[in-house]
Amino acid sequence: MRYLPALIVVALASASDVKAQSSLLESVKNNPGEARELCSQFKALNTKGVSAYSSQAISEVARKRNLSSNNAEILATYVIGMNCPDVR
Repeated sequence: MRYLPALIVVALASASDVKAQSSLLESVKNNPGEARELCSQFKALNTKGVSAYSSQAISEVARKRNLSSNNAEILATYVIGMNCPDVR
């Protein structure tokens, strides 16, 4: 069940975006330290009452990683679903 959000996002992506998103997700998959870092950032936001899915959080991920908002949201959903399901 915890994989469902990531699967939905990937399923809804257009075919041309899937390859780029796949490499984005593979980079996090192959670098667990990056996933842990993102989880820590999301947990810190949660302690302040900010959702990891908020526009503020997604904008921060996009800015730090030079991503579009859509790709940052996909990355956040994937990381949370796979690595930090306690984050909201």
